Amino acid sequence: MRPGNQIERRRFPRPPLWLNLLLLVIAAATFAFAKHQRDVVDTKMAQIFRPSPNASPAELNRIRDELSQMDLTKAQLAHELDARLQYAQSVNSEQFYLAVDTAKKKMYLRLGNNVVREADITVGDAKTIKGDGGKTWTFVPVKGAFTVSGKDTDYGWLVPEWLYAMNKQPIPGERATIHDGLGKYVIALQDNYVIHSPPPDDSPLHGMAKPGSIMASEADIAAIWPRIDRQTRVYIF
Repeated sequence: MRPGNQIERRRFPRPPLWLNLLLLVIAAATFAFAKHQRDVVDTKMAQIFRPSPNASPAELNRIRDELSQMDLTKAQLAHELDARLQYAQSVNSEQFYLAVDTAKKKMYLRLGNNVVREADITVGDAKTIKGDGGKTWTFVPVKGAFTVSGKDTDYGWLVPEWLYAMNKQPIPGERATIHDGLGKYVIALQDNYVIHSPPPDDSPLHGMAKPGSIMASEADIAAIWPRIDRQTRVYIF
C-alpha cells in the first residue's frame, strides 16, 4: 500500500489503434449485411403480396366465389393441397408428368415447365349408386398426387356390379366382358380411378366418363401414351 492509504491499481495496456479500427469495420459490415438481407426479404415479400395487374375485380370475385362454394371434406382438401404443392415442385423437374385441372377441364403432359400436349377432358360425375341388399358404391371426383399404377389397351373389361346397378339392371350370375370396355386406352391410378379414352358403343357406360374419373379423347391419350409408365406422376386438382 502506498502512502496516503491509496490502493495501487493495475493498468492494462490499451489496445492498439488498428485493432479498434478493425472491430469498428467488422461491426459496420455486420450491420450493413443485416440491412441488406432485410431489404431482400422485404422486396420478396412485397412481390409475393403485390396485387396482380392482370387480376380484375371480377376475376378476384369469381375465385372467391369458387372457394366459398367448395364442398370439400378435410381429406379431400388435403389431397387437393398436396397435389398443388407437388405439382409446383415438379415444374422444376426434368421428368414427364401429367397435370389435370378439373376446373378448366384440361389435361397437360408437361416436361418441367413446358407443355408438351394439351387436351380437353371430361370429369366423371360424383355418384352414390345403390344396389340390391343395401349395397352402395360411392365415387368422388378424383383429386390428389398419384403415380401411375399401370396402363391397358386391347384388353377385356369385366363389367362391374356397380354399373349394372347404375343402369337399373339386375346383376347377372355371369357378368359380361367387353373388349376395351372403358376405352381403347386406360391409365390406372389408385383406388380404381382411371384416365381413359371414350368407351365403345357396346359398353354400358354409353360413351360417358367413369364416375369420378377422367376421360380424354382417344387421339390425345394416344399422343401421350409412349411417355406414360409406372414412374409417371399425375397431379389432379
